[in-house]
Amino acid sequence: MDNNFFKNMEKKTGVNMKDVFDLANSLQGANFKDEKTVRSVIQRVSKIANKPVNKETEDKIVKSIIKDGKQLDFGTLAQMLNKK
Repeated sequence: MDNNFFKNMEKKTGVNMKDVFDLANSLQGANFKDEKTVRSVIQRVSKIANKPVNKETEDKIVKSIIKDGKQLDFGTLAQMLNKK
C-alpha cells in the first residue's frame, strides 16, 4: 500500500500505523480461547486507540469472544468499544 495512505490514516485517526501493524503481527497464531490473551489484546487495542476500557466493558468483550465465539477483529473491537 501507498505510504501516503498510512500517513493520512494516522492524521485522521491519531493512531500510529506501526503500532497497528505490530499488534496485527503479534496476533498471528494467538489463542483467542485463552482469557489472558484476549484481555491482553483488548488492553493493547485500548492503548493504541487511546480509548480507555473499563472493567465491565472488558469483561463483556472477553465473554463475547471466549464464550460466545465472536470473531476477534478490529471491527468487532471498535464496535464494542463504541457502544455506550
